[in-house]
Formats: sequence, structure tokens, C-alpha cells
Amino acid sequence: MTLDGPADLVLRGGRVATMDAHRTFASAVAVRGGRIVAVGGDAAVRDLIGPRTRVIELRGRSVTPGFGDAHVHPVGAGVGRLRCDLTGAHGVDTYIARIASYATTHPDEAWIRGDGWSMSDFPGGIPHRTDLDRVVPDRPVYLDSRDGHTAWVNSKALEMAGVTADTLDPDDGRIERDADGHPGGALQEGAADLVGRILPADTPEELVAGLRLAQAELHSLGITTWQDAIVTPDREEMAYTTLAGRGELTGRVVGALWWDRTRGAEQIDELIDRRGRTAIGRYAPTSVKLMQDGVLENGTGGLLDPYLDDDGRPTRNRGLSMIDPEALKGYVTRLDALGFQPHFHAIGDRAVREALDAVAAARLANGPTDTRPHIAHIQVIHPDDIGRFRELGVIANAQPYWACHEAQMDELTIPRLGPERTTWQYPFASLLAAGATLAMGSDWAVSTADPLLEMEVAVDRIVDYHRGERPPFLPEQRLDLIEALAAFTNGTARVNHLEQDVGSIEIGKAADLVVLDRDLFDRAAGAIGEARVVATFIDGVPVHEAPALEV
Repeated sequence: MTLDGPADLVLRGGRVATMDAHRTFASAVAVRGGRIVAVGGDAAVRDLIGPRTRVIELRGRSVTPGFGDAHVHPVGAGVGRLRCDLTGAHGVDTYIARIASYATTHPDEAWIRGDGWSMSDFPGGIPHRTDLDRVVPDRPVYLDSRDGHTAWVNSKALEMAGVTADTLDPDDGRIERDADGHPGGALQEGAADLVGRILPADTPEELVAGLRLAQAELHSLGITTWQDAIVTPDREEMAYTTLAGRGELTGRVVGALWWDRTRGAEQIDELIDRRGRTAIGRYAPTSVKLMQDGVLENGTGGLLDPYLDDDGRPTRNRGLSMIDPEALKGYVTRLDALGFQPHFHAIGDRAVREALDAVAAARLANGPTDTRPHIAHIQVIHPDDIGRFRELGVIANAQPYWACHEAQMDELTIPRLGPERTTWQYPFASLLAAGATLAMGSDWAVSTADPLLEMEVAVDRIVDYHRGERPPFLPEQRLDLIEALAAFTNGTARVNHLEQDVGSIEIGKAADLVVLDRDLFDRAAGAIGEARVVATFIDGVPVHEAPALEV
């Protein structure tokens, strides 16, 4: 027995992926007072076992550091589960049946609200109001797409919002229209606010309940830290401060404060106030979310060269720059000087370049800082910009589940990009080879929050439901499993400025641990995404346990 006494928790007899600098593997871990006190072979923990030590026999199963999610929307995802949830459904008929059922079972709801539908289930990616009118003619309907970039509304919602053929498109969005100019029921990007601004406000109870539900789901998937990619005062901020104030926020959370693109630098003083006033417990609002473009599927992602039409010819559309690129340089320079972390949304190659240029301007003005700017999504990166991530110290924040052949990619994206730009998508291996730091996240509820499913796509470049049916997508950009795991542990810890505390299993670090139901590195044990989390610990305290843990 050591002088410091026995461990509180010992895990032994497994494959412990420490994710330290040398990618060391061990077989056992010991925890005392929420900290890791021993890592090594089973013999290294033997003398730390006392009469009250909880000992978990791993029997060959894997232990990893707690997973992180570098870009996620838990509050919205949780609230969405409480409403008309179309997640996992496919096909217009299935959507309409689920919407009709929800409307019938919720007769007192003034609005039918929900999310989760996929653009690939509609011709050209565009749904129409008449499908909704058939089943809900008398109440307004507002349904966000799974990626959050398009709202599907019915005629009643358009009528209540005063959106007509005479309504102009906003600068940051587009109203999809019928041939006669009448709104068709799909509102792209900022146009969704034309109806969204009259939606009933979410109640504090709904928001807190949504976050509590989402936190439990994230923990069940092994996620112990995350960066909430959009935090606004009356929604996410309220939910986090409430839950943290009650001592119920168990995850380690960085909040990315939303940059209102209809305003300018005058909002920075408000961000400073919120950063100082709302930090509480495990919630730290130290990042700022700057949304630079839309998405490729609806033609709003910012491209250097035009989108192609159905015949492969260039159009006049290069997508949107949500924030003026020159103004962006000034905003980012000031945010960086104030110690805020810029968190960019950039899908297209022009938007990625505009974000990189903004960081370059900040570096020129401020010199090296430790704000660790990161660009999320990075779907299309011009080859000339790959090396700039390392040069500028910008973290590449990737959502790997999208890097595969599936309907949205094959039917709505590749034809718009053409052959050359298609090969510039999700260049994970190229970024690593150029020395970039890679962090990964889900963008849940846009796609699954399961890091294991996401790692599987990063490694195989095939989504499981198309395995054997479609080829790997740009297989030269595959990662090794250890690299994908590093992006969800080391990388996410670094992007959140938490690498001194979490992200690897080393003596002195917090005991944020995940136990899997198998040896993750034994490919004979099944696909990566088939593995299941049987326990999640934060500071050595279980926040999720499955019955299989003790089997």
C-alpha cells in the first residue's frame, strides 16, 4: 500500500489506450480523488487496491480517455427530441406520417415544431409546403432540416409571418419559390428567420430539460467534454447557467458565443460582459462562433469558383459570405486580442480561405497568441490552403461522419462541385501530413453524436448503412484508428484549452475515462462503430454505466 492510501477505482486486465505523446498502451489504471495515480501493467495497480477500492475487471476490453466533441448543439438536439422528431426517418411519406401523428397527439400545441428531415429525400433537396398543408392545414408548421440550414414551413406559417411573393430575399438567405414567385415552403439560411422570428419562445423549462436529456445521451456515448457551437443568451446560455448553478452540469463545456452577423463590432463589449458574468462551474463561455457561409447542398456554401448546373456548366452562384470578409478580419483581430477563441463555420473553399485570412490578419496585428482559432466543417479546402492551418496555428475541426458516399453527397453535392473540387473534400490525411492539429466533432443533431460511428467513417470513409454498396469516399484521405481517436481525445482537449487536465490517460490528469465493450483495436471484433460504451467516468465518478460493465 502506498503512503497516500488505496485507490478509489481500479480498472485492470484490458487494453488501455493512454493517448499520451507516445501512443502508449497499458492494461490497468488506478484513480484516487478524481485523479489518475497509476497507469501501466496490472502489477502497477496491485498495491493500490484496498478494501473499499472498486475494481473493474476489463477482461480484454478497451479503456480510452473521455471523448470530446469539438462542435455540437446539445440544447437544440435535446429540445428537438421533445418535439416532432424526424431524426432517423427517411422519405416524404414517412415524414408526413410522423408529422400527422405528432399533430394528432398534440392537439393543444399552437405550432407544430421539429427537425431532422434530410434534403436528399426531396427533388433537388427542396421540400414544399403543400405536403405539410395536407396533414396540418389549420396550424403553422416549422421544421428545421437535419443540418439546420433550411426550414420547411406550411402555408399557415407563411401567412402568419406575412411572407408572400412580394417578400424580398434577405442578404443571408433565400426563399425558394414556385414559378409564379409564391414562396414554396423552403426557407434557406437567414430566410428561415422570416418565420422563425414569430415562433413562440422556448420556455426555460424546455431548454433545461433538453440540455439535461442531451447531456445524458452524450455521456452514454463516452463524451465528457464538448464545445457548444452556438450559445445565445436566451437559449443555450440560460440552460447551461441554470444546470451548472444547480451542480448538475457534469460535462466540461466551452460555449461559443454567437456572433450576430446583422451587427458589427459594437457587440464585442456584450461578449466580454457575458464571458465574465456567465462562467459558472464547468461552463466556460470563451469562444465566439462566426458563421461564414452556408452549405453546399443548397448552394449557400462559399466557393471560389461558381457552382455547376445540372449539365455541368458554371452558374453565376458562388454561395454566400455571411460576414463581409474585410470586416471579418477586423472582428477576429479584436476578438483574438481580447483572448476570445474564434470558432468559424466554413464549408466551402472560399469561406475557409476567408477564415484563414482573418486569422492571418490577427496574427499580423497581435503576434502569436494562444486563442487556438478553429475552423469547423472544412468540407472543401483549396489545396493551396492546406498548409496554412499549421502556419497560422488554426485547428482543423472536422465532422467525419459526412466524409462518405451517401445521397446528400452523391446527388446534391458532387454534381454541383464537379470532378476536381470533389477531390478536395474532407482532406483529413492531407491536413495531418501538413502538420495541422485535427479535432473532431459531430454537429449533433445534424448527424449522430456517436464518436465511434464517426471514427469508423474517418477510418473507412464508408458509412455503415452503405457498406458493401458504395465505395470508400476518397480513400487516400483515410485515417488510422489511432489518429481518429486522437482527434476525439487529444484534439478536442486542445481546442478547449483542457489538454493539461484531460485528453489522455496519464498520472496527475483528471480521471475522465471510457470503457468499451470490446478491444477497439482488434478489427476481428467487428466494425469500430459496432463498439458500445459500457461506462463513462468524469473525475473518477460514473456518469454512465451499462449492465454489461460488470459482465
